[in-house]
Amino acid sequence: MKADTDTSVRRPNQRPELAAIDDETMRGVLRKMHLIRKFEEAAEASYMRGLIHGTMHLSIGQEASAVGATLALMDEDYILSTHRGHGHCIAKGAEPARMFAEFFGKENGYCRGRGGSMHIADVDGGNLGANGIVGGGLPIAVGVGMSIKAQKLDRVAVVFFGDGASNEGAFHEALNMASIWKLPILFVCENNKYGMSMDIGRAMAVPNVADRAVAYAMPGVVVDGNDLPAVAAVAREAAERARAGGGPTLIECKTYRLRGHSKSDRNLYRTKEEIEEWRSRCPIRRLEAELTAHERFTPEALMTIEEAAQAEIDAALDFAKASPDPDPKDLTRDVYAD
Repeated sequence: MKADTDTSVRRPNQRPELAAIDDETMRGVLRKMHLIRKFEEAAEASYMRGLIHGTMHLSIGQEASAVGATLALMDEDYILSTHRGHGHCIAKGAEPARMFAEFFGKENGYCRGRGGSMHIADVDGGNLGANGIVGGGLPIAVGVGMSIKAQKLDRVAVVFFGDGASNEGAFHEALNMASIWKLPILFVCENNKYGMSMDIGRAMAVPNVADRAVAYAMPGVVVDGNDLPAVAAVAREAAERARAGGGPTLIECKTYRLRGHSKSDRNLYRTKEEIEEWRSRCPIRRLEAELTAHERFTPEALMTIEEAAQAEIDAALDFAKASPDPDPKDLTRDVYAD
């Protein structure tokens, strides 16, 4: 279907959040969402076959929050990620081939094979790194925000974290300092209902993480994290506010991880019925259904986007498998001691 850059005029029945994303941009959105899903499915399969060692934390089911929150960003903007960060990395523009190379411990991975799943960084692309410490990216984001403000740069920083991290002291300290200094930061909580195996309802005295924003005199917004246009609209408004000197915003994306906390999770704390109910809310299929309902894309056009993403992932896997291993002589390279 031919791209239509004025969808709000041609299709007046669209909700404003959907109409605000033109067809060319939407193609990129769908590509990234499919890349994230297929990257993680391929990573999971490689792990099960013994090709990848260690562990990994999959974000299958959370693609809309990663892509939606970064849609308003410029190339020069920054993100800071979490241990469940593959989606954030791809959403910011990382190459799946180099990400897989990192997974496989190869020399041409983003961190020369030393970081693995939980510590991928793409500094040139504005991704300042994932973090294996729960809430570890929050205070780093404050430092990034201070740097942006001190240099008078037209940039923002987005820091992702989970609902479990919102009970860490670093969360409260980071929001407080960011608000005092009006730093250009978007605090994006991906509330997937469970902090490892603890239901958020048993771990917080307030119903929403975003309710805590009032204590730090910043906007707190709750959004359906599986609704990409809604996430994108909220993030766009927060980014514009931050660039204009208005300070930080706390965004809570209500979403769900369809896989366990990590590869060792036996999922004994939630029911199959709950998982299946959330599976029916798949953010990718939901967006595709809305686009076809408004005749933005044909089913054939959507399938072409998905098939292209699968081909890109297949090629990325082949690249990683054929990539060189690190030289043992370089064992201490990039290792620093004070």
